[in-house]
Amino acid sequence: MSWTQWFIFLLILQIIHGLGTWKLYVKAGRQAWEAFVPVYNAVILLKIISRPWWWVILMFLPIVNLVMIPAVWIETARSFGKDSKLDALLCIVTLGFYLYYLNYAADVSYIENRKLTPKTSSGEWITSILFAIVAATIVHTYFFQPFVIPSSSLEKSLLVGDFLIVSKLHYGPRVPMTTVGAPMVHDTIPVIGKKSYLYDDNFEERKTSWINKLQLPFLRLPGFENVERNDIVVFNQPADTLLNMNDFNPDRNYYKPIDKKTNLVKRCVGVAGDTLEIRNGYVFINGKQNKLPPRSHLQFSYDITFKRDLQPARIYDILKKYDITDGLRYGSTEGSYGIPAATDEAVEQLRVHPEVASIVPVKRTPGERDDIFPRDPNYNWNVDNFGPLWIPKAGATVNLTTENISLYKRAIGEYEGHKVITRGNQVFIDDQPATSYTFKQDYYWMMGDNRHNSIDSRYWGFVPNDHIFGKPVFIWMSIDGINDGVKNWSFRWDRIFTTVSGGNERTSFLIPFIILVLGITFFNKWRKKKKAKQ
Repeated sequence: MSWTQWFIFLLILQIIHGLGTWKLYVKAGRQAWEAFVPVYNAVILLKIISRPWWWVILMFLPIVNLVMIPAVWIETARSFGKDSKLDALLCIVTLGFYLYYLNYAADVSYIENRKLTPKTSSGEWITSILFAIVAATIVHTYFFQPFVIPSSSLEKSLLVGDFLIVSKLHYGPRVPMTTVGAPMVHDTIPVIGKKSYLYDDNFEERKTSWINKLQLPFLRLPGFENVERNDIVVFNQPADTLLNMNDFNPDRNYYKPIDKKTNLVKRCVGVAGDTLEIRNGYVFINGKQNKLPPRSHLQFSYDITFKRDLQPARIYDILKKYDITDGLRYGSTEGSYGIPAATDEAVEQLRVHPEVASIVPVKRTPGERDDIFPRDPNYNWNVDNFGPLWIPKAGATVNLTTENISLYKRAIGEYEGHKVITRGNQVFIDDQPATSYTFKQDYYWMMGDNRHNSIDSRYWGFVPNDHIFGKPVFIWMSIDGINDGVKNWSFRWDRIFTTVSGGNERTSFLIPFIILVLGITFFNKWRKKKKAKQ
């Protein structure tokens, strides 16, 4: 729904609330009209139920409000003497309409100085869990979120098994677009394998279903920096092909809310307004070769031939010595092996190994066409030789022709919501002839440092601003062999409690963190003993 539609929807909810509670307001010593005034009625209701005013903020936060609003229903019933477990259950199962019964039919009186704490230990336990969920959801949604590196697309910069803290504050927290869903769960609820959010599973009606219309429009709160070139960024994959998190579906246009699309982490090599080109695997921005930060390491694929037949274990040991760890495959020629990912430095060191006969780069030549963006026979581009391509910028206008429309059709159609078609030698947008288009939002170009082992913008094009999720800032845990079973796990101690970006040398803050935790623990114990003596 648009913001106007949401405004009307919320006004209707305020009328429903007022009609169902105005007598309760009067019994609590307030005026009947106060039950109908948006936001103000919530502030007054919190005074009636003796709860803090800032609960109003929680009641309007998406996802968090799914816990807070039922809590307010229950607290309202308790304020008028209905404090049994059955009353609480009726508040929830009737979606708050139990208050209509209390307002019009039940003979209830307002209890001004009621006891606010739960009567039983189980009640205290449930209350503590609910508010822990609320607090965790707020932090998870608007401040920081954990993320695990699942693939080797950023190998050597970020490793498979790195556990990250992703900051939502850097680029600005994105208000959840999905309004009805499980807290702190992305796409699929673990164990039961069900969707974590309310959606319509009818493929033909997904985009028009009233259920899916409960999505909020995109809104990003202010951040303290913009996405910059060479930032490592977490974002929602624009062309999501995942039906469920563990179940691939080949349909590129499978509909999901933006904030429920698959989370990916890549490096932003091109920002809005840049002209990007890839030459022999290297990125050029506005005609100049892109220089990566100190800790970044580009990797390419190579075919390696040995002077004699070697066992796979021996080959693995040789490559491991030079920190080539992204696996092996048979090479393109008989008797050779392929290295899926190796840095230039590692390859130069490997060349002088006495058992290595030759190392040949595996790269595509200019003019060879891969099945990549924009999938147009007019553009003979491949993963190593691509572009030049202009990256759309908010407010900037591009001239459109039938030759270049394939470059921008998805951005204009899927991401900015227009109908784009071509007839003969003319482009039509929303059934009107168009020779140009002005973009509504910024776009970015995301790539993996592991050039030949990364599904990125070369395959699905631009990443819109509304898909940007956050910035990885900290590695709090790193486990080698994370996908090989617990018995094969080994901790990478040199990466634990380190920053994602920074200077040439990686610095661990694990020891200072342990000292800080121990210091706080002993200080609290000392303070408790001192209070006990007093």
